[in-house]
Amino acid sequence: MKFNKAKCKVLHAGQRNPKHDYRLGEEWIESSPEEEDLGVLIDENLSMNRQCVLAAQKANHVLGCIKRSVTSRSREVILPLYSALMRPHLESCIQLWGPQYRRDMELLE
Repeated sequence: MKFNKAKCKVLHAGQRNPKHDYRLGEEWIESSPEEEDLGVLIDENLSMNRQCVLAAQKANHVLGCIKRSVTSRSREVILPLYSALMRPHLESCIQLWGPQYRRDMELLE
């Protein structure tokens, strides 16, 4: 299998990583402080803080759209919109950074 060298990056994980340079064939691979794979953004400290911040920003954006476009504030109107439009953003990648939370939420439903 041939790799697309332009798309290959090195993510040096861990605090004591010596951060060696790597290459594919004759070309050196660029180092990156964070990478996204399968929709999950992770940095060199194996932290998902930025992933959580981006998910919260998306959810806040959706919440603002709901607030501007829906005049009714009744529970019967807001709850289905919240569940369908906003909650998926907050629960994205939850199995990775909070597996216990997902199970607890399923028990509440």
